[in-house]
Amino acid sequence: MSAPKRVGQHTIQFANPPVIVATASIVGPKEGEGPLGNTFDMVIDDSYFGEETWEKAERKMLEEAVKMVIAKAQLKPQDIDFLLAGDLLNQTISANYAARTLGIPFLGLYGACSTMYEGMALAAILIDGGFAHHVVAACSSHYDTAERQYRFPTEQGVQRPPTAQWTVTGAGAVLMAPVGNGPRITHATIGRVLDVGIKDPNDMGSAMAPAAVDTIVRHFQDTGRGPVDYDLIITGDLGRVGHEIATKLLGEQKYDVSKNYSDCGILIYDHERQDTHAGGSGCACSAVVFAGHLMGKLNEGRYKRILGVGTGALLSTTATQQGESIPGIGHGVVIEKL
Repeated sequence: MSAPKRVGQHTIQFANPPVIVATASIVGPKEGEGPLGNTFDMVIDDSYFGEETWEKAERKMLEEAVKMVIAKAQLKPQDIDFLLAGDLLNQTISANYAARTLGIPFLGLYGACSTMYEGMALAAILIDGGFAHHVVAACSSHYDTAERQYRFPTEQGVQRPPTAQWTVTGAGAVLMAPVGNGPRITHATIGRVLDVGIKDPNDMGSAMAPAAVDTIVRHFQDTGRGPVDYDLIITGDLGRVGHEIATKLLGEQKYDVSKNYSDCGILIYDHERQDTHAGGSGCACSAVVFAGHLMGKLNEGRYKRILGVGTGALLSTTATQQGESIPGIGHGVVIEKL
């Protein structure tokens, strides 16, 4: 028996596409110095954000981004039915502690760097299904907290290989509702976990690219669309290495994305000037690029239809130390200015 809100095998088509009422973005100093610096709502001048630890700074950024997006919509925290949020840290502590302060009914997410688009897809399902009126999807990451957990203490000054990506310091939030004047989420293609055997935690772009391609291809097959039907196809944070692989893999399946495909991990930093190697990564990468740069283009009418695919490397330090390969995932969401 087919579901009435499904098209093809893997894609949801929302009967009443939820509206993105407002977005908010907070970033660190390095992100503020990048090419998208003027698109963010707040640029902090200190990676500690006035706190004692980087972990507390990340938590504070997430809290402030959620408060900001609610205020932009002229609402109060008690008006929000659900907060869907996550981060990169063990047991999603940034989101957990932020939710403790905010007091909003909370669903914690872990999709690694795909968390923002996972949250947006689930928020759309809740609203289109009639289970909620106002939902906030949010996530955060921090260069120093991620380095400490996944790699080496920043104080150690370990040399990074060319395939490594720079974890974005920041937090993004999206507030969605059944009605409003903003862009709408019309489709969602939920990703599958794919593993192509990459074991190097400093090469997440190679690990995630096949999962992103799998989601994009399944979305095209389900909807009957192709690259020309989108003003922009953008992945979450494959970076320069993963973007090149994804472009090649899509080409092998007869999808030419050379004219309208980019990646948040490429856009957020100046590759030559900022020395971020393969580009940006982290939960906040796709979150702040969408909440700032992409939302601005949609509101201006520069983009009418975007296919965003948040990509995540589902690794842990324990798994990589035990020699496990790195699974990847990509969640696709279509945002349209109707």
